[in-house]
Amino acid sequence: MRLTEKIPELIDPQALYSSNGQEAWRVLGIMSEFTVATERMRGIRPAVSMFGSARIGDGHPYYEKTRDIAKRLSDAGFAVISGGGPGLMEAANKGAFAGRSPAIGLNILLPKEQQGNAYQDISVNFRYFFARKMMFVRFASAYVVLPGGFGTLDELSECLTLVQTGKSRRIPIILVGGAFWRGFVEWMRERLVGEGMIAPEDMDLMQLIEEPEAIVDAIFAFYEGRGFQPTREERQRMLNL
Repeated sequence: MRLTEKIPELIDPQALYSSNGQEAWRVLGIMSEFTVATERMRGIRPAVSMFGSARIGDGHPYYEKTRDIAKRLSDAGFAVISGGGPGLMEAANKGAFAGRSPAIGLNILLPKEQQGNAYQDISVNFRYFFARKMMFVRFASAYVVLPGGFGTLDELSECLTLVQTGKSRRIPIILVGGAFWRGFVEWMRERLVGEGMIAPEDMDLMQLIEEPEAIVDAIFAFYEGRGFQPTREERQRMLNL
């Protein structure tokens, strides 16, 4: 059978009856989210994106540590970007909200769990995950990753992949909570490095740091001598994310 005879079988019949502009409007909606978010966050640098579980409440040790880290970052001059929801996202925004620099929430519309927290100087709402994820990357001078579930792992994997492949500039990726992350890091070293899935030096893209003050110091140490602003080449690279 020739390829041209197979083509009709590859066409989704439903698509023939859905040309009512829905896809075009969706593309315009995505463009609108990029435009609004970029305008709202223009000039917000340096900033640190913080990720963590939506299910950890006030009073939990993870919550208190997240708030402490965010407050220290904010007082040190970093805007703090979180997912804008409850749990450790709220803790990050709450800490930054009490500090000197802006607390930013990138809120996503979800069927459950996600509700915007009250500690946001700048709040941006998203319907599309990938538009939101790009904003975490585009404006961050560092990532601080707290314990979390699938969403946190997704963000961590995204950050590591973009830096590893050169699609994003190299920035600090800091894991907080040694007891939580150590087994995962050891698995990566044993399986991913051990079986040749990644290079040994790829493990150097992230670091485990426990103390809040040491996290702030590590970010400043990384940028010592070069400044927080992306170079022209780095800006161009990030336009092609």
